Amino acid sequence: MPSQPSRAERRRHSRGGSAPPPHRDPMMPIYIGVAALILIVIAIFGGMRLQQSLALKAAYATPSPGPNASAKPILLTDGGAIGAPSFKPANTSAGGTGKPVDGIGCEAMEGQSLHIHAHVALFDHGRQIQVPRLVGFTASPALPGGGCLYWIHTHDTSGIIHIEAPEVQAPGGGHYTLGMLFDIWGEPLGPKGVAGFIGPVTAYVNGAKFDGDLRTIPLLSHQQITLEVGTPVVPPPNYAFPPAD
Repeated sequence: MPSQPSRAERRRHSRGGSAPPPHRDPMMPIYIGVAALILIVIAIFGGMRLQQSLALKAAYATPSPGPNASAKPILLTDGGAIGAPSFKPANTSAGGTGKPVDGIGCEAMEGQSLHIHAHVALFDHGRQIQVPRLVGFTASPALPGGGCLYWIHTHDTSGIIHIEAPEVQAPGGGHYTLGMLFDIWGEPLGPKGVAGFIGPVTAYVNGAKFDGDLRTIPLLSHQQITLEVGTPVVPPPNYAFPPAD
């Protein structure tokens, strides 16, 4: 009587041959996990780059004048002066003295990641007041040349605000704002007064009336911000930035 095949022989026969079962690499789950982690990291960095790109595009978007802006634009010039002088140059004692303000540093030179210009026009009871030169510049013996400048600053009394920052977004995210400028300057900004001028404040952004928190107004490329204290409230000017700006 022929002998019955063993269980091992039957298993080999069912597999169609005598080859041993395929060897499974015990490291395979680790390989898969590492590959998945790499894909997640790539996706995170890609999302961050996209977010930064969108933020940069938004910061450089040139706005259109609103319906209340004066029809003929006033030409701005670097080194120019607009309004009546009222302030001494540089920051007040409550403003930037070299230490970070709202997370914004004071550096030996301008940042390179974001370089845009906005404009601030200030009126007191219908009379235009100069925004002082050298807001955001301060003496600091620890730095080369004895001074530093904040990422948000002015060079002259034209009202042009320079935002030259090493980061596209402000500390904590979002845009750099008017509140940050005033904190560096060291002057108050609120609905009942601006920079020592007292009275109800009417604000315009690109010629359109702004009824929100003045501190949150973003400083975007060619953004035109008009702050009017008291009455009369004059039509917000419409400015043309210098070609190089």
